[in-house]
Amino acid sequence: MGFILATVLMFLVVLTIFLGVRIVPQGYKFVVQRLGKYHKTLNPGLNFVIPYLDTIAYRVLTKDISLDIPSQEVITKDNAVIMTNAIAFISIIDPPKAVYGIDNYRIAITNLVQTSLRSIVGEMNLDDALSSRDMIKARLKESISDDVAAWGIVVKTVEIQDIKPSQTMQIAMEQQAAAERSRRAAITEAEGKKVAAVLNAEGAKEAAIREAEGKLEASRLDAEAKMILADATREAISRVTAAIGDNQLPATYLLGEQYVKAMRDLSASGNAKTVVLPADVLQAVRGLLGK
Repeated sequence: MGFILATVLMFLVVLTIFLGVRIVPQGYKFVVQRLGKYHKTLNPGLNFVIPYLDTIAYRVLTKDISLDIPSQEVITKDNAVIMTNAIAFISIIDPPKAVYGIDNYRIAITNLVQTSLRSIVGEMNLDDALSSRDMIKARLKESISDDVAAWGIVVKTVEIQDIKPSQTMQIAMEQQAAAERSRRAAITEAEGKKVAAVLNAEGAKEAAIREAEGKLEASRLDAEAKMILADATREAISRVTAAIGDNQLPATYLLGEQYVKAMRDLSASGNAKTVVLPADVLQAVRGLLGK
């Protein structure tokens, strides 16, 4: 009987020591309740509590925690539907607030991030939303930091994992992009034709100018040649007139010689049928001289 009592007493002593000693691993903090009420927080290492009165109510992870925010549809300011999801990194700095301030901080923060993300993206146009991840991340962190601070939690960062148009929006955007490319191609082709037409017109203009200048120069040279020929003819006539004087016989001879040559050429022509010569050639030549 005494042995049994001693054994029971020894078991109670060992159990009491076991219940009074708590070893907290690194990266955790234990929340202790005494008779159902918060008493204290045990830090990593060896800790002592009062057996039977103190109980470990919560084991809180103090390392950085990653929360995967599920993908959701968000409507932008210009009524475009995009799909977006994120990941939040948080750290618990006040375990009592985290376990007593909210029933489930993981679900609460996930819902808070989703709601804030819908609100932020809903104020932006599609193009801004797709190209402004850093701005969305900064605003998202700022919008939820104050709320989670009341739960003893710090938001380290919130990263936007993916933000892209929905399937229907992607199809519409691809069609729009194809139409835009076709429009630009048509504009480029039209501009090319316009430039080609302008260049052709300028080329034709320059060619016409050069041709006109050439004709003008040719006309000028022809006029100068005619003037030189006229001057030469006048000089020759003057010299002939001065040489002949009142004696008409040399002039008559020369003119008659040219007259006979012209008649010979005329008779040798293939189109000539009949050549009529005057009976008195000398008188005809004198008639040319007006004598």
